[in-house]
Amino acid sequence: MRNGFFVVLLAVAGAAAAEAPVRPIVPKTGPAPIGPYTPGILTNDYLYVSGQGAKRPDGTMPATFDEQVKQTLENLKAVVDAAGLTMEHIVYNQVYLEDIGKFADMNRVYAEYFPKTPPARATIGVAKLPGTPVEITAIAVTDLAHKKAVVVPGYQPSEPVSAGILTHDRLFVSGMRGRDRGTGQVPDDPAKQVELALDGMKAVTEAAGISLAHMVFVNPYLTGKIPMGTMNELYAKRFEFGNTPARATIVVNSLPEGAQIEYTGVAVRDLSARRAVRPKNMPPSPTASPCVFAVNTLYCSAKSGFIPGPHSGVYAPTVDHQVRQTMRNLLDGMEEAGMDFSNVVSMNVYLDDLSEFQAMNHVYAQYYSAAPPVRTTVQQAPPGDRKQDDEGRYPTLEQISLIAVKGARQ
Repeated sequence: MRNGFFVVLLAVAGAAAAEAPVRPIVPKTGPAPIGPYTPGILTNDYLYVSGQGAKRPDGTMPATFDEQVKQTLENLKAVVDAAGLTMEHIVYNQVYLEDIGKFADMNRVYAEYFPKTPPARATIGVAKLPGTPVEITAIAVTDLAHKKAVVVPGYQPSEPVSAGILTHDRLFVSGMRGRDRGTGQVPDDPAKQVELALDGMKAVTEAAGISLAHMVFVNPYLTGKIPMGTMNELYAKRFEFGNTPARATIVVNSLPEGAQIEYTGVAVRDLSARRAVRPKNMPPSPTASPCVFAVNTLYCSAKSGFIPGPHSGVYAPTVDHQVRQTMRNLLDGMEEAGMDFSNVVSMNVYLDDLSEFQAMNHVYAQYYSAAPPVRTTVQQAPPGDRKQDDEGRYPTLEQISLIAVKGARQ
């Protein structure tokens, strides 16, 4: 995406469905995008910012980690400034670290940029990032009067975050980890860790005056020490079958403070403005709805290159073929909601092996002829075994989740 290249989009704003401009944001200074994505997408209510790394505008990298975090935040600030907003407008961040041992160092620099009412935030340790040791994404609200921090009794984070941030129509929930909020201890029992993390997310929603039923999207981040079956069983008990939030379940390298599981996500304040969307080829699930509306915004679960229906599974051996099927699966959910790829404002791509970044980009770019959405791409864990099983199925090599705005058009 070249500086100065703009495209006009249209969006439906809120329940009134009034048209408002939606436009790409490209700062005058900043490192050039390394893939088919736009630095920022501005809607009438929110600014979505692509994952920003530590490279300077000239492509060089600062020498120290502190300087790298500062440059990452300066790159983020450049996009926010170009949209006519400030860092104070940010309501939610995702921080990705290649070395979770530098969590405290990151927090020290990060706190300088958010001296009051810091955003809700999730921080995860990943195996690899595209050419940077740290990457930060953001969502900002366009009207600062709509930003309010949520205070949870007994919750005193040791990092510069708010437990949750309320806007006029949503709640952004910080990463709630599987550790005792009073003592900070991580229990040995994986099931107890899951329950503590779910209790944390529940506490944030209740402090905001709503409930878990209002959640529209959840990221369970967990390490290999948490059995997926245990997590899913306990998670399903907290939600209504077939009406669960959209979800991107990501097995990561590590989490802060010795945690092994963390839940973060978004809720809608008005439950009547929440609606789950399920394509006809997808059966109801106890753990995830394919997509869920929050007013005019559609949150879609992470999809992989699986073929749905009888004998479902991933049958493509390469990342480029899997991406094509993934995009088809995402489109199924959007079409059920009366939308398509032109409505998408944000995407997250999770790769099994970041060395396939360009192969993924080659296919991904074919779905966007004009201004692509903002995007973040990470390799969340070490590459897995790629052997074909006895039924001819292959392991998942990528996953993609998205956010789309009703009425937005390229």
